[in-house]
Amino acid sequence: MFSSRLDWSAPENPVAKSLREKRSRGVELLDLTESNPTAAGFSYPADLLLAALSDPRALRYEPNPAGLADARAAVAEYYRTISPDVSPDRILLTASTSEAYSLLFKLLADPGDEVLVPRPSYPLFEFLAALESVRPVPYPLVYDAQWWIDFDALERQVTGRTRAIVLVNPNNPTGSFLKEQELNRLAALCRHHGMAILSDEVFSDYVFSPDPQRVGSLAGVDGVLSFVLSGFSKVLALPQVKLGWILVGGPEKLRSEAFSRLELIADTYLSVSTPVQWAARRLLACRTSIQAQILDRVRANRAFLAGRIGSDSPWRLLHTEGGWYGVLEAPRIHSEEEWTLELLSQDNVVVQPGFFFDFEREAFLVVSLLTSGEIFREGIDRILARAR
Repeated sequence: MFSSRLDWSAPENPVAKSLREKRSRGVELLDLTESNPTAAGFSYPADLLLAALSDPRALRYEPNPAGLADARAAVAEYYRTISPDVSPDRILLTASTSEAYSLLFKLLADPGDEVLVPRPSYPLFEFLAALESVRPVPYPLVYDAQWWIDFDALERQVTGRTRAIVLVNPNNPTGSFLKEQELNRLAALCRHHGMAILSDEVFSDYVFSPDPQRVGSLAGVDGVLSFVLSGFSKVLALPQVKLGWILVGGPEKLRSEAFSRLELIADTYLSVSTPVQWAARRLLACRTSIQAQILDRVRANRAFLAGRIGSDSPWRLLHTEGGWYGVLEAPRIHSEEEWTLELLSQDNVVVQPGFFFDFEREAFLVVSLLTSGEIFREGIDRILARAR
């Protein structure tokens, strides 16, 4: 009776079950997986944010499949420091980044077609692709002092049904950015096979240090059909204020055709809220103070973590360039699941095992650098005390 797109009967995993039982008993936990910025103790300019959402123009409905001109212009200005060529007519607004993926999979792929997705990465692609009857095919990121795309493995995954390569830049949870030489190789590969690049850049504002080889954004790329995705969930740390966007790039003729087709798809849904569109310009003006607090937090937590792991430690902190997460390589005395369950049962510390993000080998633990400093420091000390 129901669609087979998802495994609707997937059982609760042992980590989720143990966590649910702990919370049901009211146990006080040190949650090092906090990913909700509105619950992480930051100070938001409430008066400015709420005033922006009270614009009286929101009382009038003016449907536009690409989004209101003023909101698109505000997003274009956000990109001007990256690429002066970004214009509002290359931007299509969505209700979220997830919806942006949905529209793009509809644009680029027929049922049964394939998109290449990074591994490790955020475990949402499997669901987003499945809901569009598209097959996600993983390509590996490999670690050697920093993260790199394994191009030999990626190229072996390309078939006649591959329609796009998805990037997460910086990646979640590895915090790794695409490098210039990688972009050049990807662009050549996509041109050769008639594929597009989808670059998810929701964390691109959260950079730890400069690197001249880093590709901060694909906003200025014009040699291959590309789509840059972002939105208020991370740019403003306001996941409840539903506004995302797609920035279309590439050769002019191909870009124009892609945008026209996207407009037709978006016109079927017209999902973006009018109040948030009229608020977009004023909301984006608030991002500096919010992002500064988050950057201070994630940099301080990462510095604390690095300072706790000496050269003789059985633990290893993987190199991170940006984002909100840290990755610990744990001693192989336990599996990731065993580590996660032991920390939860014995120390009341919540972390995520690497297999949640499709790490290809053991044993990695992922922690959120967004966690409040006091909880983060105590949680890390309990983790490291398990093996010295």
